[in-house]
Amino acid sequence: MRRKTRIPPSPLPQRHGVDAVRVRLPLSGPWPTVRDHLVERLSGAGDGVVDGMLRAGLIVTADGRPVDPDAPYAPGSFVWFHRELPDEVPVPFPLRLVHRDEHIVVVDKPHFLATTPRGGHVAETALARLRRELDLPALTAAHRLDRLTAGLVLFTVRTEERGAYQTLFRDRLVRKEYEAVAPYDPALVLPRTVRSRIVKERGTLTAREVPGEPNAVSEVELLRRHPDGPGGLARYRLLPRTGQTHQLRVHMSALGVPILGDPLYPEIAAPAPPGDFRRPLQLLARALEFTDPVTGREHRFRSARTLAAWTSYDRWAAGTYGGPADDQ
Repeated sequence: MRRKTRIPPSPLPQRHGVDAVRVRLPLSGPWPTVRDHLVERLSGAGDGVVDGMLRAGLIVTADGRPVDPDAPYAPGSFVWFHRELPDEVPVPFPLRLVHRDEHIVVVDKPHFLATTPRGGHVAETALARLRRELDLPALTAAHRLDRLTAGLVLFTVRTEERGAYQTLFRDRLVRKEYEAVAPYDPALVLPRTVRSRIVKERGTLTAREVPGEPNAVSEVELLRRHPDGPGGLARYRLLPRTGQTHQLRVHMSALGVPILGDPLYPEIAAPAPPGDFRRPLQLLARALEFTDPVTGREHRFRSARTLAAWTSYDRWAAGTYGGPADDQ
């Protein structure tokens, strides 16, 4: 049996709640020096960036020592460095703390805030914010919620317990309930269970349904038709039984009732400029229910939000969304 490689702890502290980047050097390759490999691997960083970091001592080994610019290639070894943080427009909406104990933290995430660092969203993420605000550097997300979706997210406090909570989501032992505001179609028979095969290719913005064995299952229920929503609106309960990327958004679009504010389904809209928080996607992670794998306690958490297009459609449609104050 092949032994799993032990990953040493980072020799660099977090910055702004963001971990240092870890790079493992391949076990074989044509590079005579560590520098040669990093220049090739990090080519997207720009000409001279790696050389500049090496000269400044910003790339270090497991013992925290700077990598010499001429250091010979060391197969299988690790190096660390801090990425240059991108210019980010602050998301001007707070996280709401729902629950905190010695094992987990549950928050009610606002629209537009990414869960974890990715791409151009690094320090302006729920994880980085919570690490700073709660002084919990080991905090880790047990699952992800789309940046445009608001609602409940679970984080783990202790590194050694992280796997137990992440396994709950992997094994579908967490009951997740969402709500959405979308057009009302009197011809759409609900409730119903939607089953399809969804794929999302790396580098593409959207997921799509393809023929084949279903890998995505969602239950869709009509909660209430809006009494006076222009054009006919409704509020829906969505229960995902699987966790494919954009699954609920794809299924609602396929039913002919795409979620309000969705910039990708059924058609890709022009991207909103940075700092445009006017029309949030009307999708909310309403509830999380599970048995705590560490304490055995039964947890039932609910978001207190009401989606803006449901309570103040005119403001939402006019692009005057005021953040969580409109989600009450």
